[in-house]
Amino acid sequence: MGIEFSVGEHGPEALLKASEDLYREVALELAEASRRVRDGEFGEVKAAMQAARDLRAAFQLVMDERTRVDKLRKQVAGVAGGAGELDFAAARSEIGRRLARLRDAGHGG
Repeated sequence: MGIEFSVGEHGPEALLKASEDLYREVALELAEASRRVRDGEFGEVKAAMQAARDLRAAFQLVMDERTRVDKLRKQVAGVAGGAGELDFAAARSEIGRRLARLRDAGHGG
């Protein structure tokens, strides 16, 4: 069960997709092992317990990667924590203040 990335896929999003695929695969293994236990194949109890542990680990991996991808998307969009947003009114005020200082300073030469 290795993770392979296609040639044009980006790292975090590709890892998220691979994590989700792994999660689905382990969930199917758990469902199959559970079915066998219900059918009386108690030799599958150990496999079912391992599949449950794997599913839990895969779920945590998926959630961690989703968090990372969302954080990266926000950083790329420039809105991480709201600090990246442009305040045009404040920019206009600052430009006006600087122009006024230049006018007050005169020709200086």
